[in-house]
Amino acid sequence: MATADQWIQGARPRTLPAAVAPVLAGTGVAAWHHDEVWWKAALALLVSLLLQVGVNYANDYSDGIRGTDDDRVGPMRLVGSGLARPEAVKAAAFTAFGAAAVAGLALAVSTSWWLVLVGAVSILAAWFYTGGKKPYGYLGLGEVMVFVFFGLVAVLGTTYVQAEELPGYAWWPAIGIGALACAILVANNLRDIPTDTVAGKRTLAVRLGDQGTRMLYVVLTTVAFAVLFALAAHTTWWVVLGYLGFVPLTRAEMIVSRKAVGPALIPALQLTGVGELLYAAGIFAGLFIGR
Repeated sequence: MATADQWIQGARPRTLPAAVAPVLAGTGVAAWHHDEVWWKAALALLVSLLLQVGVNYANDYSDGIRGTDDDRVGPMRLVGSGLARPEAVKAAAFTAFGAAAVAGLALAVSTSWWLVLVGAVSILAAWFYTGGKKPYGYLGLGEVMVFVFFGLVAVLGTTYVQAEELPGYAWWPAIGIGALACAILVANNLRDIPTDTVAGKRTLAVRLGDQGTRMLYVVLTTVAFAVLFALAAHTTWWVVLGYLGFVPLTRAEMIVSRKAVGPALIPALQLTGVGELLYAAGIFAGLFIGR
């Protein structure tokens, strides 16, 4: 049986910056108008973290029972390695989803009931990324859904539950955060092109090929860089603090651009996650200071 430490590693804690970043950015937008509500921000963070953990366990389960993880290059998977029964990992995924639903319901009750629908769709998207008979992650749509749910929905949703409105400029950080969340997945799938090809997992990276995927990574980080200028033009130039994220992101780009493969790409994933978190923290701090 898996140990407690192995269950924690199975939750893939290094991916959690992708859950924290949109809440930081969305709260920063709310703070710009002095509309921040800290307990709602905390609940939004809890929802985001639980959804991230849930989707990580769900991917572990679904990829494991399909045999996709039988020859894995990246971090340990519970089902693929045989450390945990598939049913136990599936139960862990739905426990996380259930807890996220409860926290999300509290936000909906205090804000607007239509948010229940947003939460339900988010959970379904998390499960069907690799779950079900035709998972969209196997069809090359993973990056699109990550952009939508860990970028647009997470940032704009965090802003809305606090400010109860969506200013137009809120879309800029949502796009930037979404692009960096996609970059994490692109780096991950770039590493897994050989094994995913064998397993029949037609990710976007498999479809684009090695060179196309590396180019996509650079495009996504460039988009994040550019939208920060647009946000600064509509709010305050303090948000240039977000460019601190490009210290680790530049290092990650160098790894990707220098044709690193297999385990050599793992640092690029970690650096992209750190970069996204610093990017979001800079936006939050800049909007809070400059208001």
